Amino acid sequence: MSILPMDIRQAFGQNLRRFRMRAGLSQEAVAERMGVDRAHVSSMERGRQNVTLLTLWHAAQAVGVTPAALLEDAPAAKPARSSKMP
Repeated sequence: MSILPMDIRQAFGQNLRRFRMRAGLSQEAVAERMGVDRAHVSSMERGRQNVTLLTLWHAAQAVGVTPAALLEDAPAAKPARSSKMP
């Protein structure tokens, strides 16, 4: 069974929220920096928006990261350690 990658809109939204919070910014502050409404930022963070390249660039600038950082897939879960001793 193959594992499907995360929806790019979901990955973008999760990354945008993570970097926004890391920067200590509210959705309103990011919206102001981007020149959009706060509801638009909220919609992007929830993975509901199919953003343009220009919006991607503005979002990255607003939270201080590269556009590529906003597109990274969610980190894979670390495999569990085996409790068996060799």
